[in-house]
Amino acid sequence: MMFPLVLDLAADRIPIAVTCRVLGFSKQAFFNWRANPVSARDWDNAHLTNAAIDLHHDDPGFGYRFISDEIESEAGLNASERRMWRLCSEQRLWSLHSKKRGLNRKAGPPVHDDLVLRDFTATKLNQLWLTDITEHWTDEGKLYLCAIKDVYSNRIVGYSIDSRMTAELAVAALRNAVALRETTGTTLHSDRGSQFRSRKFVEQLKEFGVTGSMGRVGACADNAAMESFFSLLQKNVLNRQRWHSRQEMRLAIVTWIERTYHRRRRQRRLGRLTPIEFEIINSQAAHAA
Repeated sequence: MMFPLVLDLAADRIPIAVTCRVLGFSKQAFFNWRANPVSARDWDNAHLTNAAIDLHHDDPGFGYRFISDEIESEAGLNASERRMWRLCSEQRLWSLHSKKRGLNRKAGPPVHDDLVLRDFTATKLNQLWLTDITEHWTDEGKLYLCAIKDVYSNRIVGYSIDSRMTAELAVAALRNAVALRETTGTTLHSDRGSQFRSRKFVEQLKEFGVTGSMGRVGACADNAAMESFFSLLQKNVLNRQRWHSRQEMRLAIVTWIERTYHRRRRQRRLGRLTPIEFEIINSQAAHAA
């Protein structure tokens, strides 16, 4: 965007070399731009944007996913969903039926009090669980993971993976955890995401006898112990390569959780034991007592 300024200053007899040096780029970059002011990428984006505006005008219910499909089938233009999401976001082409109305959206009211207050400690299994949702891009679109972590052993006691971030994602993770663990006296702590405030999720908590807890808005530290697990997942799996399909990423996530995190990764807080070893040893000690 600085290149047109160089032309304006050159018209006022200010040397191009001096302007480029002051603005922090090379003369070669400027002359390349002057020879071809509009790149092929910008040209393609302009055509895609015009087509997206026309499609959205014809049907305001179209979001970026539908627009991406229609552009490929009708206009004969190729664009990934991620690219169309960026272009539609720039033009604020939201679906009429979407609940996400632009920026600065506020989280809804909590349906539970904060019973944890950043005290991420537990004296026994299934006393305190934490949950949250993370997302990552693949060439096919986003993949979402909802995981539930037992604070006592750091074990992931339940998780669910899907291509959509809905209340059912959180409910499936909860059902997975309840099917494997005892929930008498269990507290489940989360943020104020709509999935955890949904009627379906709250009803499932009551059905399973689990007490809900929620942190404050915009306070990552209120669920820091869960964020630490997602940070490990990000570094060890998600950020290590480009993912071509959701199935490929799904398999990598499950393999890392079940084989590496649970059975190979020793944690200092657990006395250099893995979560599985820690649970087995402490369960045997409890039975012996």
